[in-house]
Amino acid sequence: MKAFEDLMAHQRETQALAQVAGRLSWDQETMMPRGAANQRGEEMAAMEAVLHARRVDPRVGDWLASVDEAALDEVGRAQLRHIRRSFDRTSKVPARLAAELARVTSVSQGVWAEARANEDFEAFLPTFEQVISLKREEASALADGGDPYDALLDDYEPEATAAMLDEMFGALRPRLVDLRDKILGADHQPISVDGTFPEDGQLRISRELAQAFGYDFARGRIDKAVHPFSSGSGHDVRITTRTAAQDPFNCFYSTIHEVGHAAYEQGIDPAYLLTPLGQGVSMGVHESQSRIYENQLGRSRAFTGFLYGRMRDVFGDFGVPDQDAFYGTVNRVHQGYIRTEADEVQYNLHILLRFDLEREIIAGSIAPKDLPEAWNARFESDFGFKVDKPSNGCLQDVHWPVGLFGYFATYTLGNVYAGCLYEALRKAVPSLDEGLAKGDTSAATGWLRDNLQRHGGLMTPREVVAQACGRDPDEGPLLDYLEAKFSEIYRL
Repeated sequence: MKAFEDLMAHQRETQALAQVAGRLSWDQETMMPRGAANQRGEEMAAMEAVLHARRVDPRVGDWLASVDEAALDEVGRAQLRHIRRSFDRTSKVPARLAAELARVTSVSQGVWAEARANEDFEAFLPTFEQVISLKREEASALADGGDPYDALLDDYEPEATAAMLDEMFGALRPRLVDLRDKILGADHQPISVDGTFPEDGQLRISRELAQAFGYDFARGRIDKAVHPFSSGSGHDVRITTRTAAQDPFNCFYSTIHEVGHAAYEQGIDPAYLLTPLGQGVSMGVHESQSRIYENQLGRSRAFTGFLYGRMRDVFGDFGVPDQDAFYGTVNRVHQGYIRTEADEVQYNLHILLRFDLEREIIAGSIAPKDLPEAWNARFESDFGFKVDKPSNGCLQDVHWPVGLFGYFATYTLGNVYAGCLYEALRKAVPSLDEGLAKGDTSAATGWLRDNLQRHGGLMTPREVVAQACGRDPDEGPLLDYLEAKFSEIYRL
């Protein structure tokens, strides 16, 4: 067993260093002064060079070859599976390329943020071209003769392929579009919130919501960022949110969403700390947690009744007469440009747009300079109105500027997983609404922790969802849930 013990000791140190690198990224989005961007890029490149060297250390290959897998238990075999996969993938990417990607994408984040604020895609284009060039080079190296996009997708959802997702997304689109069209044409339309909601009140409720959904502040913190995110694992899991004076739901549901990610990381068996099993198994499974927290639980009739009371306590009368009207307001389907502000019905249509475009970018069918035109044309085709400015179009998301190609698809996959998990949760906890109406989510979050979160990377993504649900995941439960919920709200 010495080879396995040595391998795990090496891995533990590598995981610890990766957490330090993650903290640099967190700082960059929350506290770092703007003038430090280029220096931070050099720091990130240096960290990535160290991590890359450790991940492809020849001793890792020797240890993997020496371990007697038959002598390991289920946990040991799972650890070995993750380490071997990482070693094989990382070995395909030259150290020079890994460091340069870390440097350029770190710098790119700042350039993108400024270009977005100034509505100036041309100012971002030279940096964006560098990112695309490097990502195509990485994809080619990882694919080793296979499909380059699938090679990038595998970073976020192991074993998934574009063809598999294309089939699933193709099954989603017709029913989503049909439901959206019926809703937008319905006679009954919920009212919208109209008013100003002070930031201190939003952040107070935001913190209460994080606690209500089980976020452990002894191992985490909430900060503000342009783009909400969750960072870290184990005993240091941080989240961010954002505020908009006239849209408190942006703050509240961004917080709940990120708490879903953070609760997953905090809920993993502590025995897996700083090992490959000690973090979420895939971004699709991660998104299943953030989306079920945000939508099926946080936007439910029962929980919105509780939230309505808290908002009245903090903000006074804000123009919504009762809990029933508030439930419609929170779930109002509306036209909009921004993915993160999209309602449940249209959210996946935003993802399908990005999924198709990024495959064309990696394939070279769309040149970086042509992205605005391609985005705007596709958006108008899918949503029926024109993009008015870059920050509402191809500059709205941080993912492509920082090189996260293959990531977007996992949002919709996470919604599909969440639909299956919610169906199983409802059967397992028939009294669920009683707790939610009081702001108590523990029955739901406890079930998710016990049946999915605690396993971390022990199983493959589809395996961990299937064992929690008692069935292989597919898009059916999500579509059934959306049609039932919104048919009631809009009296279809």
